[in-house]
This record gives sequence, C-alpha cells and structure tokens, in this order.
Amino acid sequence: MSTSSNPAPGVLVLAGTPIGDPADAPPRLAAELRDADIIAAEDTRRLKRLTQTLDVQPRGRTVSYFEGNEAARTPELVEALASGARVLLVTDAGMPSVSDPGYRLVAAAVAEDIRVTAVPGPSAVLTALALSGLPVDRFCFEGFLPRKAGERGTRLKEAAGERRTLVYFEAPHRLAATLEAMAEAFGGDRRAAVCRELTKTYEEIRRAPLQELAEWAAEGVRGEITIVVEGAAEQSGDLTADDLVRMVSVREEAGERRKEAIAAVAKESGVPKRDVFDAVVAAKNAAKAPTAR
Repeated sequence: MSTSSNPAPGVLVLAGTPIGDPADAPPRLAAELRDADIIAAEDTRRLKRLTQTLDVQPRGRTVSYFEGNEAARTPELVEALASGARVLLVTDAGMPSVSDPGYRLVAAAVAEDIRVTAVPGPSAVLTALALSGLPVDRFCFEGFLPRKAGERGTRLKEAAGERRTLVYFEAPHRLAATLEAMAEAFGGDRRAAVCRELTKTYEEIRRAPLQELAEWAAEGVRGEITIVVEGAAEQSGDLTADDLVRMVSVREEAGERRKEAIAAVAKESGVPKRDVFDAVVAAKNAAKAPTAR
C-alpha cells in the first residue's frame, strides 16, 4: 500500500512464475499477462513460451529486464509507472527479486510513491525447505554463494554458527565444490538436502550428511539446484562435565551404545565430541577410584 494519500497512478506487479511445472502458474498470472501495459521479462523467449502454454495473448508491449540492463532500464519503467502504466515484472522462474532482477525496480518505485503489489506464486526456496525434512520454523535464505573458493569459504565460515535452517541456490557444475566447502565449514555430519529439478519430471530430493552429499555430487549433477542445510546445534556454555555425563547416561539407559550416545550429545550440545568423551571417561575412572577413609 502507498505511504502517501496521493500515490502515482501506475502500479508495479511482481508475478511469480512456475519453477518447473507450467500447471503451477497461479490463476491470476494469465490475467496479468493479458492486461499489463508493459511486461518486463528476464528472458523474453521464455516469456513467449509461457504465454503460449497458458494460451494468453498479451495486449501490452514486452521489454527485457535482466541483470545486464537492469540499471539502465529501471528509470524508463519508473517513468512509465509514473505516467499511469501497469507494469508486470516476471523472471525465468519463481518470484522476482529473490536472487533475480526486481529489487532495483521495486526500490525505485517505492521511492516515487508508486504502488507495488504481487501475484504470489511458486518459490524454490519455500518448496525446497518444506521438502527437506529439516526444521522449518526458522530459516534464512543465503542465495548464491561466491564463485571464488576463498570468498565462498569465508561466507560459509561466517554462517557456521547460524542456528536457523539455511537455504542456498547453486549451479550444478559448482555443486560438488560447494558441498565440500560446506562440509569443511559446518562439519561433514551436518544434515542437509539437495533439491534438484523441483516440480519437474526428474525431481530428486537427496537427504544426507554434507560429506555424503559431496561424495554423491562428485559424480556430476544436472538441473536446477537448491540446497537446504540444518542450522548449528545450540551452544551452551552452562553445561558442566557432570551435565554431559548425565546426558550420555540417559541415552545409554534408553538403549544407545556409548559411542553413539556420545556423538549424539556432542551434536545436541554443541560441545566437541572429544570433550564429551573425556568427561565420560573421567567420570568412569572417578567411579572406580577407591574411596578415601
């Protein structure tokens, strides 16, 4: 909604497009494609295929709006909006602005007090998150990681302590290297899911620890990729050695082997496995020591 009582007459509409299956197109999308004065499309060829699939004949003109011309074309679109045009923004797949062109135009429209609205649609981020089997109550979207190994490693180290579930996009040819970097930064046993070709014919959701996923991806993977990674375990500086021993004992009494119980407590508490092991051994030795008279 506008923040002013006298907004500019035009309206910018951000429209979600299918991430794979054309049948997922929201019902309002066809009407917006038909009625818009201007359609700003990331790829005009893909737009043409989409309108043909939806059996829609756009009435307005179509312009390209992608990373290479986004800065130059934004003022032109804002001028059209200020003159009363209904501008529809669509990207290749999913919602505009989410790792796609759109933010610059939205910011410029808002600055000119032009109304901005949306046609909600498919989202690879939310779809992958829901299918991952990982916690969904709190998450953060990190987009694409840097292509250079050093910058990528730095970014991942910064996120290593993040307790929310993490969602990333990645190109298939960089997937193996990215998963290896994640295993190094987060730990190879951190749970994750690689979601490939969502909603398409060869959709695949592979759930496993990061190191296992990295070994799988080394053989080569194709398609659109979204990675979902479990957040870091809660760090607790208040846990004493006795607390750790007690947590291991509870698991052992429930039937877990000591090695498994120690690993589980280390992961749950955020305490290094070696420290948990040392606490258990120390407690065992103390129990064996003769009592002073």
